[in-house]
Amino acid sequence: MDFALTEQHELIRKEVSSLARSFPPEYWLEKDGKAEYPWEFVKAFAQAGWLGVIIPEEYGGSGLGVTEAALMLHDIAASGAGTSGCSPIHFYCFPPMPVMKHGTESLKRKYLPRIATGEIVMSFGVTEPNAGTDTSRIQTRAELTGDRFVVNGRKVWNTNAQNATHTLLARTAPRDPAQPFKGLTLFFTEFDRARITVQVIEKLGRAAVDSNEIYIDGLEVPVENVVGEVGQGFYHLLDSLNPERIFTGIEAVGIGRAALARAVDYAKERIVFDRPIGQNQAIAHPLAMAWAKLETAELMCLKAAWLFDHGQPCGAESNAAKLLAAEAGFEACDVALQTHGGYGYAKEFHVERLWREVRLYKIAPVSQQMALNYLSEHVLGLPKSY
Repeated sequence: MDFALTEQHELIRKEVSSLARSFPPEYWLEKDGKAEYPWEFVKAFAQAGWLGVIIPEEYGGSGLGVTEAALMLHDIAASGAGTSGCSPIHFYCFPPMPVMKHGTESLKRKYLPRIATGEIVMSFGVTEPNAGTDTSRIQTRAELTGDRFVVNGRKVWNTNAQNATHTLLARTAPRDPAQPFKGLTLFFTEFDRARITVQVIEKLGRAAVDSNEIYIDGLEVPVENVVGEVGQGFYHLLDSLNPERIFTGIEAVGIGRAALARAVDYAKERIVFDRPIGQNQAIAHPLAMAWAKLETAELMCLKAAWLFDHGQPCGAESNAAKLLAAEAGFEACDVALQTHGGYGYAKEFHVERLWREVRLYKIAPVSQQMALNYLSEHVLGLPKSY
């Protein structure tokens, strides 16, 4: 068993960390405060070739794996960019996977090179207001009319929809209770704003990256924009769900480490009662425990990534990685905020932003409870609870 990073992995971490850290915490504080999309950051990563990290080389990408993408996203998060920096970049990592695996050759040649350069901005349209976690109950419908589908419905929590060029999962057949996930179809199509209305959702954190509710009214999608088979979209979508859990998990680890580093520095420098507060075990022990839990969560994330890259089942490991990392990341940020005392509540010390942003990972892309449901049923063999 080899836990060492390869020379390529070390180079990825060095270059990504250097680029990400060229955007200081003040940049992210400003973007968060003004709710401005971090275009400068995204364009810098596009110019350096990082957006195409998982796109095959024949389509203009680097042809690397989930492990390499995870290392990239970890170091973006650990730089202090947080979810505001990771979210725009990870949308170039997992949404293209169904297209890469199930798309036609013409679909791949048309879109994948443009994804690799950052020309395309994707919005992943799955969740709906009345369906939530139960994807089988989505109501957005796509009706075949001649050589195109006409789509009508609503989606919610669409990231990037303010700037998106492409989105969409819709139902193309009535829901069959015996096979509830059949009849869903995955599309990769232009985000036609004449047919899509976007309404931003104001939220707790990550204000720099928009979340939205969208209303779709007569969106026309050419049949050639279907990804894979009509009616099999949910099963095609599964190819991106485990990587999404891995990526968000390791992002949570990175955010926790960014907050922990700030807290450790503060604990060394802050003098109270004539001694640095880090000399007190009440401060030192929670920081040490946070470090240990982050290390553990990272190992599970990398194990899940390794399994995925080697074509092995990784559902249990991916859910466990996301579960443990979300807890560890939030705990590290919470401990960091507490270490700063009253200053932790002040924006200028930056930990409150990381605390707000990392909280998302206990909810999305799947809740902690649903991750536990998966492990209970599929690993322990317990009866399904829902």
